[in-house]
Amino acid sequence: MSDRSHFYQPSQGHGLKHDPFNALVAPRPIGWISTKSSAGVLNIAPYSFFNAFNYHPPIIGFASIGYKDTVKNIQETGEFCWNLVSASLVDAMNKTSAALPSDKSEFEFAGLSTRQSKIIDVPNVAASPSVLECRKSQIIQLTGADGKLVDTWMVLGEVVGVHIDTAFIQDGVYNTAAAKPILRGGGAGDYFSIDSAQRFSINRP
Repeated sequence: MSDRSHFYQPSQGHGLKHDPFNALVAPRPIGWISTKSSAGVLNIAPYSFFNAFNYHPPIIGFASIGYKDTVKNIQETGEFCWNLVSASLVDAMNKTSAALPSDKSEFEFAGLSTRQSKIIDVPNVAASPSVLECRKSQIIQLTGADGKLVDTWMVLGEVVGVHIDTAFIQDGVYNTAAAKPILRGGGAGDYFSIDSAQRFSINRP
């Protein structure tokens, strides 16, 4: 590595205008998670710490900084949906990040229409090109290297149902770029898009 490297220890501060950590691990898919409380209130919120973790069974997960309504709802009901954020849904996604009271639905606040899921009882975003219906597999409170608990909760769920808009299935293959997914970058509000011109293929050795 170049001797021009900016090195810092996170415990002692980064010395920059903005913490670079989530800009380095980026861009990331957005965990737009819909849930329903035990009282029947619908909730949807975006999480920037999200990804897929296993093939068989398919498992996805996200991390919530703080024990928020989303985690509470999943703890109570054992169900959630991941909804793909496409370019046309960015504004609505951003609205759902608002801090609303627990008895208010972000679906209504953002003007989002719902679609009933086929396997679980949690509705999903009707306009989303792809939705994963999930059942909770684990909820883990994270710890630091010192073993001390962190106020962050990792939620893992097994995918039990998959919705894909057939407009994005071409010759039996899902066209990732055609769905125009939006990815979370670093900074206070940086996002990225992808298109087919950026795609390349490489085979494993």
